[in-house]
Amino acid sequence: MIEKLFLMNGYGAYVWASFGIVFISCLILFIRTYNKLKKYEKNFIKEIQELNKEEKKVLQTRSKIFTQVLKSQKKII
Repeated sequence: MIEKLFLMNGYGAYVWASFGIVFISCLILFIRTYNKLKKYEKNFIKEIQELNKEEKKVLQTRSKIFTQVLKSQKKII
């Protein structure tokens, strides 16, 4: 029964190789996107730290992204 699943009438090697390639491609894409997001968040935090208190308050009231990035950074710290 399990052999039939793996062999798939002789096409199993092609099917399982295709699944493997797609899975690895999606994993690589996810890792690259995640790392790039973290890089942009770090740069954003650096820019925020350079602002004075008044500019931070204005940015906080106007930007949802600002508050989300700060919340995520507080969880990590």
